[in-house]
Amino acid sequence: MSDLKTQFRTCNICEAMCGLIVTYDDTEVHSIKPNPKDPLSRGHICPKAIALQDFRTDPDRVTTPLKKVDGEFVPISWDEAYAFAAHRLAAVQQAHGKDGVGIYLGNPNAHKFGNLLTLPGLVKALGTSNRYSSATADQIPHHVASIHMLGHPMLMPVPDVARTDLMLILGGNPVVSNGSMMTAPGFGKRMDEIKARGGRVVVIDPRRTETAARAGEHLFIQPETDALLLLALIHEVFAQGLEDLGALADITDGVEVLKDAVQPFTADKAAAMTGIEAQTIRDLARDFASAKSAVCYARMGASTQSFGSLCQWANNALNIITGNFDSPGGAMFTTPALDNVGMNSRKGKRRSYPERRSRVSQQPLYNGEFPVSVMAEEMETPGEGQIKAMITVAGNPVLTAPNGQRIGRAFEALDFMMSIDLHINDTTRHADLILPATVALEEEVYDMVFHSFAVHNTAAFAKPVFAPPNGNPQEWEVISRLAAKISGSSSIGPSPTKILEMLLQQGFHSGTITVETMLNAPSGAIDLGPLVSNLADRLETPDARLHLAPEVFLADLPRLLDFQPPVCDDFPLLMIGRRQVRSHNSWTQNSPRLVKGRNRCTVQLNPADAARFGLAEAQDVEIESAVGAARFPVEITEEIAPGVVSIPQGWGQRKGKLSAATRVQTVSINDLTDDRRIDPISGNAAFNGIPVRARAV
Repeated sequence: MSDLKTQFRTCNICEAMCGLIVTYDDTEVHSIKPNPKDPLSRGHICPKAIALQDFRTDPDRVTTPLKKVDGEFVPISWDEAYAFAAHRLAAVQQAHGKDGVGIYLGNPNAHKFGNLLTLPGLVKALGTSNRYSSATADQIPHHVASIHMLGHPMLMPVPDVARTDLMLILGGNPVVSNGSMMTAPGFGKRMDEIKARGGRVVVIDPRRTETAARAGEHLFIQPETDALLLLALIHEVFAQGLEDLGALADITDGVEVLKDAVQPFTADKAAAMTGIEAQTIRDLARDFASAKSAVCYARMGASTQSFGSLCQWANNALNIITGNFDSPGGAMFTTPALDNVGMNSRKGKRRSYPERRSRVSQQPLYNGEFPVSVMAEEMETPGEGQIKAMITVAGNPVLTAPNGQRIGRAFEALDFMMSIDLHINDTTRHADLILPATVALEEEVYDMVFHSFAVHNTAAFAKPVFAPPNGNPQEWEVISRLAAKISGSSSIGPSPTKILEMLLQQGFHSGTITVETMLNAPSGAIDLGPLVSNLADRLETPDARLHLAPEVFLADLPRLLDFQPPVCDDFPLLMIGRRQVRSHNSWTQNSPRLVKGRNRCTVQLNPADAARFGLAEAQDVEIESAVGAARFPVEITEEIAPGVVSIPQGWGQRKGKLSAATRVQTVSINDLTDDRRIDPISGNAAFNGIPVRARAV
């Protein structure tokens, strides 16, 4: 056995950034344990971090470039792969224009700083405007709210959970997710600390989640009515004369406009739609506004619905008018070592939003990306700008995007498709070329994105533990070499680490935080302190003021006032998703330690609904929507509201080295999600509140 070595590093599978202690030798990992001295995660760890070792040794992993020949994948050299890709992409663009090529970026890219720093070069080399990513499947309403209210998509408020006295959680399950747009590893312990100091946590969700159970205070709400509740809370704050903007009063515009706009959104109206009693809403508004500090956090269930942008705007507005914005214990802003806002500052620049509209259905483009919900129609619909070739990087939209089967059919009809990925899966099986990706233990780690969303400021950097297999290049190098081949350049440019070093010198901790100081941190991470008030100096709106009532949100209020639940005789139930600690992305389903045990992809429904449709525990049931059907075992529980069914992400990763003919594990919920259901302001897919029916099998 080789000598054992130890490395501190950060897990970069999900948002939590848990600190790890990895023990290994030259060939294998011996242990992955939590780092009790990490200043952010404080010894928290979940099963996904332990599974990091599985992804490197996965027998189904693609470890050499693969070219499809007569329907089968065969290994080829890297030089042949780059040349083949450049030739085929050039041919498509010569015949159909620059926009004839589309690119889709999956969730893991957000956790790979090398990819984040090199993918813009690939997009530039292609010259296409047809760019998509997983962001429009789960989070773009947050960015849209920040753009219109604060002037920058990455100027994102984060709950200051360490100091809050009252936390209101809508549509989030941070005990399982460890945050999500709120990097808070070990959230259960943080919630216990709120309660231990005399504070409260109130969870509002159609399901009594793990977070709700631990909080002790939970209110059921009907899907897609969160915005009605939030606006009713704002209405009540004004009606009870409890508004107080605190230090932001002198730089905030639109208070009276907001007050007028919420007049129709009374507690009584919200009660009729949400199922929460009017007096409970009034009491909650009073308690929230009167607390020494409070913060409202609205996440997945509030974002991935047809009123996602209104939810995130109203969430911010509630925090602002109660003096809980940029204030300790409220919604605050990070000061990370790498400042995503500062490095892309737009101060003084007036820009129009959305930036463009999609070609076919005129959906909005934000942050240079079109909604993933329109990707299929842009491949299917003839005309100038039609996508005829596609590149996917670390993404599996056939499983993870709405109406994924439609996307799969569109991929099959393309002139050319290539993927940079770990597996032959439901998406990459359509590709003509697959280039191997690298996994976390083979990469340098610095989390560019999620330090910006963390509940406590830290900085951490780690070198690779192992080299990629077969002498393969790093994933960032694959991207850079592909961009160079397409553009005809002889150089791939500086490494991401060198770029990072330069960017750190422009951040909040210039001169203090460098790659070297992070590598030499005794506990693996540097503590940069709690969140601090800083918004007045960081607003990116052209007039440097906070805009409380942007017209884009006000214009959507009549649609909310007219909202009626989409249930009908044919589809009498509403479907929502749910997060599970052992599942994150479709590729994690290739870890045996994450998928072992009982089938956790069940359909949860209330006992009253089970009786109504004649369903029994563990019985197979077919759930059908307007776009598809899938079969699940039944789980009957009072933890879900009547009229609602809940299905987890599930996924159904294909396995098989070269043919990928066998699909295992379980089904994908996105065979049921309707790509026509979106939030019209942001274009985000509406995964929650989908009308479905249940039929016993």
